[in-house]
Amino acid sequence: MKTELHIDVSFEQLLNAVTRLPKQQKIRLIKELEKDVIESKLSGLLKIFKTSELDNKTIAEEVALVRQKAYEKKKR
Repeated sequence: MKTELHIDVSFEQLLNAVTRLPKQQKIRLIKELEKDVIESKLSGLLKIFKTSELDNKTIAEEVALVRQKAYEKKKR
């Protein structure tokens, strides 16, 4: 049996509750928030860079060009 509870809490009430948490629970909360933020940022970056114009062949060709230029620059 699953029971859900929904309550309205202001940011100040939440902040007040967090400040009363023991140190270990604050650390756990921080880690969870960091994980959530990192996942959100990563998802955003993936959406920004997602393109159908870029395939492995194009990437390999570009890498080869950059490596060739770097090699030629070293030879001089």
